[in-house]
Order: sequence, then C-alpha cells, then structure tokens
Amino acid sequence: NPGGPDEDFGIKYNCENGGPAQEFLTDAMFANTKSISSYNICKSFPAIDLSTPGATKVISKDGGLEVNVEVVSTTDAHVALLKSIFDFPAIQALLNRDDFTMVYDSMHGVNGPYARKVFCECFGLDQSAMMNSEPKDDFNGGHADPNLTYAKELVATMGLDKKGNPIDMAGKSVPSFGAAADGDGDRNMILGTQFFVTPSDSLAVIAANANKIPFFAAQGGLKSVARSMPTSGAVDLVAKDLNLSLFETPTGWKFFGNLMDSKDLFDGVDYTPLICGEESFGTGSNHIREKDGIWAVLAWLNILAAVNKPGKPLVSVSDVVNAHWKKYGRNYYVRYDFEGVDKAAATSMMAKMSEMREENTGKKVGDYTIKTADVFEYNDPVDKSVSKNQGVRFLMECGSRVIFRLSGTAGSGATVRMYIEKYEGDKTKLGLTVAEALGDLVVVGLGLCGIKGFCGTDVPTVIT
Repeated sequence: NPGGPDEDFGIKYNCENGGPAQEFLTDAMFANTKSISSYNICKSFPAIDLSTPGATKVISKDGGLEVNVEVVSTTDAHVALLKSIFDFPAIQALLNRDDFTMVYDSMHGVNGPYARKVFCECFGLDQSAMMNSEPKDDFNGGHADPNLTYAKELVATMGLDKKGNPIDMAGKSVPSFGAAADGDGDRNMILGTQFFVTPSDSLAVIAANANKIPFFAAQGGLKSVARSMPTSGAVDLVAKDLNLSLFETPTGWKFFGNLMDSKDLFDGVDYTPLICGEESFGTGSNHIREKDGIWAVLAWLNILAAVNKPGKPLVSVSDVVNAHWKKYGRNYYVRYDFEGVDKAAATSMMAKMSEMREENTGKKVGDYTIKTADVFEYNDPVDKSVSKNQGVRFLMECGSRVIFRLSGTAGSGATVRMYIEKYEGDKTKLGLTVAEALGDLVVVGLGLCGIKGFCGTDVPTVIT
C-alpha cells in the first residue's frame, strides 16, 4: 500500500524464530495499548550512526537506566545466507551470456540495497539494471506492490500491458528477465520477455525444479510444499508427481512457519526442506520464517542457469513455464480486487454467500455445477489450532474454483478479493489468454457474489 506519514505506516514485529508474531502475542500487545496512561520521551537521547555497524551504550545521568543499541548490516548477513543457498557461479555464467539481460525493480522500497549488493557488487551488473533502487519513505509517491497494475514501469519495460498481454514494442529490445519487489522486500513478481509468470505458477515451477538449487539438493531433495488456500492448485500437481507432502493453509505466513518449526519447536514431524507460497506474490522456503522476494528471484535465475547450456540457444522464462504446462497442464488463474468498497456492504455480501452454502451446493451455474460451497476452515497439524472463516469457496465438479475473501485496510474501507481458477490438461488449449480461458467463470463468480448489488460495482480496481 502507499506508505509515509499520511498513508499506511506500522511496525512489523517478528519473533525469536524469525517469523511473524502469532495472534496470541499481537492480541496481548493490543490489549496493553488500552491500558497505557502515559509515556516518556528522552529528548536528549544521542543520535546513533545507522550507517556504520557497531554497538553503542547509552547510560542515564543518574546511572539508573542503560540502553544498548547495536547496528548490524542486514544486507551482508542476508547476502551471505543467499550465497549458501544458491549456485552463484552458475548464475554468474547465465548473467554473462550475451543473449541474457535482466532488470530488477525495487519500487523505492527497502529491497534496493539488497538488490544492488547482490547484482551489482556480487555479479557485476550495471546500476542501470536496478530500477527504483533508492529507498523512499513514501515509495516516491508510488504504490510499492509488485503486480501488473502498480509495477507500471517494469511491466512496460518487459513489453506487457496491465493484464499481462504483450504490447507492440516498435522494435525496442526487451530484457530476458524482469522482477519486482514490494515495499519491505518480501514479495516478488517474475516476468520474462513479454511474459508474465503468475505467482501460483512461479511457486509450482520452483517446486518442480527445487533440486537444481544446492540448498535442497544437499538435503536429499525437497520434502514438502505448502500454499495458501486461494493460491492455485498448480503446486498440488507437482506434489503428487514428486510424492511431496502438501499443505493448504489460510492466508498468512505464520501457518507456513508452524510447518517449518514442527520438529524443532513442537517436537513433531520434520516437514523440511519446504517451499511455500501465496498468490499475493509471496514465495519462500525454510531458510527463514518469512517470504523472501530476492530469494524467489535468485531461485528463478538458478533454475534458468541450470537449464541453459554454453553454446546453446537461450532457454527463456516462457520456455521453462511452457514446458511445465506441457508436463502438468495449466491452472488458468486470475484475481480480481475490489478496493475501497463499503465494509458493511461487503461484510453483508460475504455473510449472504456463507448462509447459502447448502442451497448453492449441487446448483448448476452456467456451464458449471457447484460440487461444494463452504467456508474454509484450517486445522493446524502442528499446534492443533483451528482457524475459521478463512474465505467462501465454490468448488466445481470439474475442479474449477471460485473463492471470495474480505480484508480491511485502515482508512480505505474494505477490499473484496475474488479468485478464479480453472484447470486445463488439453495440450492444445495451453496457450489461451486468461480472458479466453476464464471469461465465463468470471461471469459465474460475479453472479454468485452479487457484488454489484451489494457494493455498487462489479469492476475490479486491480486484476492480477
């Protein structure tokens, strides 16, 4: 979301395992805020040089209080971790090819210094390949969300429109590889030459090729995959083919974190090494307990490095994805976001769909028959917690899905998200546009929710 003093602003709090704070902790924090009656500010606290790693001890005049401030180089620490995960020499060879170019858009978020450290200092790329790499506290007035709508500059550079369709470049060259990061650097978008990789397909491709990455190969191969419920079932097909454990969780990285820590923190089953992802452009593994945008970018480059051979024509991003579809079939997928709608109206719409679960089950809508209409509930296999009301689902007999979720954003009403998915195994139909493949199912979805009647519009603000 837009950042800065007048837009979204907050603190991201991670716990001892490096993962997002669990609900019991954030609930306790919120409860404590209700009992704060006053607080003190030390106006004479000395300025700390944040540009230089080191420790500073600050002691009060009366000696009664002591504060230790340690400045660390997070870029150095994370780059060292990334070097232990990926085959940097192989990626270097890929980047050195005359027929391979790339751009990386940090969208004026915190990812910029990490991107420059990896790609300019380690791999020797020119700074011009790092788009918008200077962090700004307001993202330079932009919306630092790595998708086709908001990463406009990158999307145009890669020869695409905001729906992911190729545009006429009038002879202008297009990079071989493009990527974008969000404001805090944990999400990613992957693009090839005039080719958009959906987050769901990206997760599936990385999982299918995980053993090309040293981190997984050294541990005997990938063991498990996990996805959020709205994410497409593309990775499910990989899990079945490779005999991997598969988990479908609510949206939220903490659920993946539980799976990663099952053995160490809960004395349970060891599901690692594990790859996980969300359709909202988040991808990662158990190397840390958060999604990791630059990890996903390097994962793709490592895979491309592995499939490209010296002296042979370039195997492109689209080549890799098309080969994946040829083997597994294609999960056509689209998400419609209706931002800033009236929260009360949207809540009523969700409640109506929930109430009509039994009535809708078995109902024929257009060319589809609803096999199951339900509200997703997750029983965590690790800590045994139960998460209810995680989205309304319409599961069709043919395997297609229509899903609705509601989220609120401070000061801007609510956002209704509609997810549409249809599996296609016919190899002659793998090259359709998303509109061609899903047009009729989108109409079905809009009819099932009745959003025009409840919220006054059926035109999404963002399509991904």
